[in-house]
Amino acid sequence: MEDNAMCHRRFGPEDEVVPGVQYGRREWVPTPAFLAAIADLEGDNVDDYVSPKGTPLAEDLAFCLLGGYGVKMELNRAAWNQLDEAGVLRADDVPSVVEFEALLSEPLLVNGRLQKYRYPRQRAGRLHIALKSIRDTPPNTDDPISFRNRMMELPGIGPKTASWIVRNHVGSDEVAILDVHVLRAGAMIGLFPDTYRLPRDYEALERKFLCFAQALQIRASVLDAIIWREMRILYG
Repeated sequence: MEDNAMCHRRFGPEDEVVPGVQYGRREWVPTPAFLAAIADLEGDNVDDYVSPKGTPLAEDLAFCLLGGYGVKMELNRAAWNQLDEAGVLRADDVPSVVEFEALLSEPLLVNGRLQKYRYPRQRAGRLHIALKSIRDTPPNTDDPISFRNRMMELPGIGPKTASWIVRNHVGSDEVAILDVHVLRAGAMIGLFPDTYRLPRDYEALERKFLCFAQALQIRASVLDAIIWREMRILYG
């Protein structure tokens, strides 16, 4: 913590952390100075979405497949809890698409209110295929990039979701979870160009983000978690 704080203090507000990105002031969200101050204060405790060691891959994969565009984290977690409580993520036989869809079609309790999951049929099909694939041919999780590439072979899993699975399952800092909040923050501070297109430019943006994290001496897993949380507070 002390070493990181010393690293951050060597930048002045007008200094560039990486080309085109000024350090700024810590009271301005989401400047690098602000992000560095949060990281110094909270350390590794900010990353709440890396699973405990030994969590089955089926559980991590299901959680990430249930999230993504159009599904807020609270609904994501409620849908996962529904499957977990039903025991289907630990079953010896992968449930059918019909079984998954029936569970995801039930009302979910989110922040004290009943809500419907947005994509029960679509995600049921993806879950069945993905869980059957990792059961029949377990992926090698020793190399994060190879692991991500294998996840991207599954229907409905692009580079962001695949990176999320890798991060949750092995806690890797070799990948970045570039969701809408991280992309917005990166564009605001000049880290990401306005002309990027996903998924085409994901790896190029990821390289920029990882260099940015290295320049600030903040773990990538901590940095993208901080950005996700703070931008979510601002923009919902």
